[in-house]
Formats: sequence, C-alpha cells, structure tokens
Amino acid sequence: MPALEEYPDSVFVEDPAVITRCGAIITNPGADSRNGEKGEIEPAVRRFFDDEHVKHIVAPGTLDGGDVMMVGDHFYVGRSARTNEEGIRQFCEILKGWGLSGSEVPLEEVLHLKTGVNYIEDNNMLVSGEFIDKPDFADYNKIVVPEEEAYGANCIWVNGTVIVAEGYPTVLKAVQDLGYKTLVVDTSEYRKVDGGLSCMSLRF
Repeated sequence: MPALEEYPDSVFVEDPAVITRCGAIITNPGADSRNGEKGEIEPAVRRFFDDEHVKHIVAPGTLDGGDVMMVGDHFYVGRSARTNEEGIRQFCEILKGWGLSGSEVPLEEVLHLKTGVNYIEDNNMLVSGEFIDKPDFADYNKIVVPEEEAYGANCIWVNGTVIVAEGYPTVLKAVQDLGYKTLVVDTSEYRKVDGGLSCMSLRF
C-alpha cells in the first residue's frame, strides 16, 4: 500500500483490521493518533470481501489488531491500553455470528498481545515474559523465549515457513529445531517504534 504521511504509524496495517477465514473486521484503534487509519485500510480490505463480510468495532469499544491472535477458529484478544472490554465484547459477538470464538487475555506489561506470544501452527506457541505462565496457553507446546530475545518472539507463520526477526539466534534455532523452514528479516528500524513482524501485514 502507498505511504500515508498523515499517519506515520500506518505501516503497521495489522492494527486497523483483522482478517478471519469468514470475513474482515475493521477495528477502532485505541490511540487517537492512529484511529483514522481504519478509514484508510477499509477500501483495501473491501477488495477481498463483500459488504456482508466486513464488520466494524464501534465506540465506545476500541480494539487494535495487534491484540488479536488467531489459533484455528479461536481468537485470543488482549485487553490492553489500546483494546478495551467493550471492543473485545463486540469482536467476540462478530466472531460468534461467523461460527468462530474468542476469549479475553488481560495484559499487564506489553503494548499488544502479540508483542509477547505468537502461534506458529501445529500446536506450537512462542511465549515470553508475562505469557510464559498464563493459564490461557497451558495446553500448547510453549517455546519459551529468553528475556534478552523477547522481541524475537514476534514471528509469523506463512504457508509452512516461519518469518523470524534478524538478530535473535535462540528464537531462530528453536523454530528450526521444530522442523520449520525459516526466513530471516531485518526489522531493526521498525523496532525503534515498537513495531514487530506481525504488525506490518494482514494475512489471509
């Protein structure tokens, strides 16, 4: 997508929209400086979904896509400074209408849910910090990321390949030891503004 100079954080396209196998949800970002991004992303999303399959989070609900983690047909949603209880309620209602499910995960330390926990399919989940012992994720095969490589926990699974940020050798080895193909990408500039790999794409 083209640059939007009026929204300098808009490279993080994950936050104003969430894609599911049943449709798209245009979010209501919790930061005032980013809220207008939802109007900019919607025309792009509508190239793939008709009116019946595009839903919206509306005020007073707020929700950032970075707080949403898809695990099959279930969606974990972080309650954070950017995503509130009403936003989660609306999101889960939309999911229910599509035969999907969602649940809330309270956050205590990180900006977004996927800052510290990411699902890479096959029951494998990268966890760091406050997510290591959260009961929500007890049934998964947890790959614990050491504190010094916590940023590297934000990986993306795409068609059998896991994209890993450059400079996190423990994470890279752990993912490769699970048998995944890997692709290493330099995200050092995005890290300066708290941006991770998952932030910069919508995955279908």
